[in-house]
Formats: sequence, structure tokens, C-alpha cells
Amino acid sequence: MSEESSVKEPPVDVEDTAELDRAGGLPLLTTKRLVQTIVVVLVLLGGIYFLFPKLVGLGDALGKLDDADPLWVGIAIGFCAASFVCYIALFKAVVGGDALRLTWGETYEINMAGVAATLIFSAGGAGGIALTYWALRKAGMERAEVARRMVAFLTLHYAFYPIALIIFGILLRTGVMNGDDSVELTIVPAGIAGGLLILGVLISQIPPDLGKRIAPHAGEHGERVEAIAATLAKAPATIGQGFRFALSLFTHPSTGGLAVLGAAGYWATSIGVLWASFHAFGVHVPLAVVIQGFFLGMVANLFPFAPAGVGAVDAGMIGAFVLFGYAGETVFPAILVFRLVAFWLPIPFGIVAFIQLRKTIHRWEDNGLPVKRNRLTDAVLSKVKY
Repeated sequence: MSEESSVKEPPVDVEDTAELDRAGGLPLLTTKRLVQTIVVVLVLLGGIYFLFPKLVGLGDALGKLDDADPLWVGIAIGFCAASFVCYIALFKAVVGGDALRLTWGETYEINMAGVAATLIFSAGGAGGIALTYWALRKAGMERAEVARRMVAFLTLHYAFYPIALIIFGILLRTGVMNGDDSVELTIVPAGIAGGLLILGVLISQIPPDLGKRIAPHAGEHGERVEAIAATLAKAPATIGQGFRFALSLFTHPSTGGLAVLGAAGYWATSIGVLWASFHAFGVHVPLAVVIQGFFLGMVANLFPFAPAGVGAVDAGMIGAFVLFGYAGETVFPAILVFRLVAFWLPIPFGIVAFIQLRKTIHRWEDNGLPVKRNRLTDAVLSKVKY
């Protein structure tokens, strides 16, 4: 008997709440929350783009947008479009592949709708994760499988983050690539990133039968304690499975090639948006510095009180490049263009996709889920070494 069948599932699932099932909608996207988010976003934008420049003596920073080269802005938009193509390909390969055969259109709707949902939450896109979970459950994927696939997706997606900090931190520090080689901007981030990778490897060693292994020890304190321990063990066991599945995609190019290329392509094209934004104002920043500054600035996306990192990421990136020695009056408009293209421009497409996704989910429910919905097969599981 498997671990999943031996432990009783909680009686109430996340999506079983009345709010979630109402009209097939996501309860987190309420009118009240939208209004609150819009107010917070406007305040943050006012502070970062109107008040902040005057306080630090940058003058009319927004007025410099007229100096942007339209050609380079167009290139930035092209990179932005390519980044979403890569992101959707990554999702299709990891989540909407063999376990749940989503069409490319359905995959597009889920991911672009996540762009709109991301604006509702802070902390690294939690809104997009919540919406994706909801959509996959509505599509018929089992809860445990959604968790494993989402962990694998996020792991593979963000794996290139610490890898890039390590590689380009070392290249800058050793002088192989041009740019500021200060320890705090190169070695320190690389060291932290290395620690995160080691932590990921350790997590991948968590056994899938963790609940069974700790059950005898917990059982000494009674059946209730044993049941609680078994339930709590599910989370780390699922995370471990997700990590291992992500690692297996790296080691099996025939099955994971699209996923790896999608993840790498997403970051490369996203950085391309920033690179083109600097060129739009005639600012030539070494590639290694663009990459390092991009990832250092994106850390601010984890700031818990800014919806989708609004204001925090802007300030983080401006600060990162100022520390690299670039003048604030040149960095500021470039970062503004980057955020306008990479973040604000896709939002209308995300809102439309969310409306389309709700219609798609209604169609799934009305037509009995026409897309093939089957569990992860033993053949796929056999490729993931526990």
C-alpha cells in the first residue's frame, strides 16, 4: 500500500470552499482586494518615481523617458515576448506534459492569468502560484501531483538564479569579464547562492516514504501523534519528490530538454529586456554587470509588503547598479523602461487570459474535461531516482 493511500486525506480541500467554487472563480481576486492592491501600487509608484527622484536630486527623471530610442524599446518588447514564450514552454514541459495533457492554448491562459494574479500578492509571485494550483485542480490533476509538479516547476525555474550569481560573480571577481569586482557584489552573493544550491541538494534527499519511516517512532506516543506526524511528513516528502523530478529533467535531455531550455531562455530574455533598456538611453553596461545587477535587484521581489514587488524591485535594481558605479540619473530611466516593458505591459494580456481561463474551466466542467487527465505513470516515476 502506498503512503498516499495509507494516510487519510484532510476532509476539506483548498478548492472545496464555497468562495472558490462560486462561478468557477478564484476567491483571492475579489473587488475589495483589487481596490486595495491598486491603491497600494499607486502609492508605491508615486513614491519610487515621483518623490524618490526629487529627494535624491535626480530632478525630473520621468521626463527623460522622451530620450529613449524607440528601436531599443522595441527590442526590449521583443525580448519580453520571448520571455513569456520560454516561460510557457517550461510550464508545458514540466506541468502540462505527460501527467496532464494541456493544450498550448490552455497553458498560455494559465500562465498569463498568473501574471494578473501576481499583482494581487507580494513575495515572489504567490498570486500566480495560487491561481495555477486552482487551475490545475479544476483541470482534474490530483492534489499531490499538482504539488509535486509545481515544486519541480519552481525548482527548475529558479535554479538558474543562484547558478547565474555564482558564475558571473566569479567571472567578475577574477576579472574574466569587465565590471566592478567588489567582494560584496560578487563573492558574497555567489556564496549565498552556493549555500542555496547545497540546501536544494539536501532537500532532494528527503525520502518519499518519510511518513512511514517516522511512524514507528511517533506511534510510541499514541495513534493521534502518529497520524499528525504522517500528515506533516507529506509536505517535505512532496518537496523532495519535486526537487528530484526537477533534477531528473537536467539529467534526461530527451525528456527534459524543453524544460531546461525554457527555464534558461526565460532568464536570458528577461535580462535581454534590461540590457535593451540601458541601450535605449545610450548607457553601455557590461553584460556580466547587467546579469549580476538584474539578479541582485530581483531579490527585492521577496519583500512581503509590495504587491508583485512593485517599488521594491524598482528600488532594488536602481540600488544594485548604483553600487556598481553607475549614476542614478542614467540608471533610473532605464530601470523604469525595463519595469514598464517586463511587468506592466503584459498585465492587460494577463487580465484577458484570466477571463479566457474562466471560460475554459466552465467548458471543462460542462463537457466533462475533454482533455486527457491521467495520473503520473510508473514509467515516468521510474526515471526519478528516490
